[in-house]
Amino acid sequence: MRMKACVLRQIGATRPYAESEPISVEEVELDPPGVGEVLVKIGGGGLCHSDLSIINGARPRPLPLVLGHEGAGEIAEVGAGVRDLKPGDHVVFQFSASCGRCPRCQEGRPQICMNNTRARATGELMGGGKRIRDLDGNEVSHHSGVSCFAEYAVADRGSVVKIDNDLPLDEAAIFGCAVMTGVGAVINTARIRAGDKVAVIGLGGVGLNGLLGAIMGGAGLVIAVDINPDRLGLARQLGAHHTVDARDKDHVQQILDLSGGGVDFAFELAGAIPALDTAYKSLARGGEVILAGLAPSTATFALPAGALVTDEKAVRGSYMGSCVPVRDIPRFIEAYRAGRLPVDRLISRTVGFDEVNAGFDRLDDAQAIRQILTPHAT
Repeated sequence: MRMKACVLRQIGATRPYAESEPISVEEVELDPPGVGEVLVKIGGGGLCHSDLSIINGARPRPLPLVLGHEGAGEIAEVGAGVRDLKPGDHVVFQFSASCGRCPRCQEGRPQICMNNTRARATGELMGGGKRIRDLDGNEVSHHSGVSCFAEYAVADRGSVVKIDNDLPLDEAAIFGCAVMTGVGAVINTARIRAGDKVAVIGLGGVGLNGLLGAIMGGAGLVIAVDINPDRLGLARQLGAHHTVDARDKDHVQQILDLSGGGVDFAFELAGAIPALDTAYKSLARGGEVILAGLAPSTATFALPAGALVTDEKAVRGSYMGSCVPVRDIPRFIEAYRAGRLPVDRLISRTVGFDEVNAGFDRLDDAQAIRQILTPHAT
């Protein structure tokens, strides 16, 4: 079938993107779903910093590429072997499909499936190969097996999670990345306990979800840290007990003072080495940094090895919030509906195809938290 899609053909374009237009809205050809695959009519796709990191070259992927890894839609067609979904079902994408057979999947960690990692690196689907071509017949890569910045997407059955049809798809989209990554880092990776002292460093879409997850999880103290005054203000509105401006030279000491000597968990959700440094220095003895922000692929961080031992500190990665998507997406949606996880407050606006480049300018300039592309909106 022929459809419109957001195709990235260059990385490292100059800002503003609204002028350089690294993303072109093109007509492309999409193959029908193969064995174990589904065709999804896209209802919404979230503009995320992970997309931005491909656009600016911080985390390159094979080009050309149809962007978009956080989204939701409606099943339009199912391929052979898919028996538990049907046309009309609503689904949320998850950007790390699992094979169910590799050692990581078998130990209950599908978010770091070894076979999916290989497919994503080549821009292919789990079943092998690509399903998108431009009008000259050239193959176009898939973004994390999803590519939801388009009117339709073909994806592996393992890349979608069925949800109730009464949740608007533009709201459901945010559960595919920001909610899983931020809330999951707190609830699944850290497994905070009621009364824990927490610092959330970096208040973008993932960070503010981490903050909401800490509140939902019963943290006794939540300190929100960022360099943007507007986001600090929003964090206070969402329930942060204290906010700290990371531009202050003594911001680490402020966190230590507010927490009575350090926090139990510091969540680095900015994807920046200075934020990771702040997180580590903010820990109490026995504390733990949970690292879920995606820094540039070449970034490194030096740790004081002795203190890791004498203070029993730890630094742990969290990919996709350590989520099992079929379990966690429905329960996070349930918490949202119950009013315990008000993630709709993080959606800044909806955009059409004509605003995608400008939307990434707004994201890069911290003028928006989550913008949702609605490809079929009139």
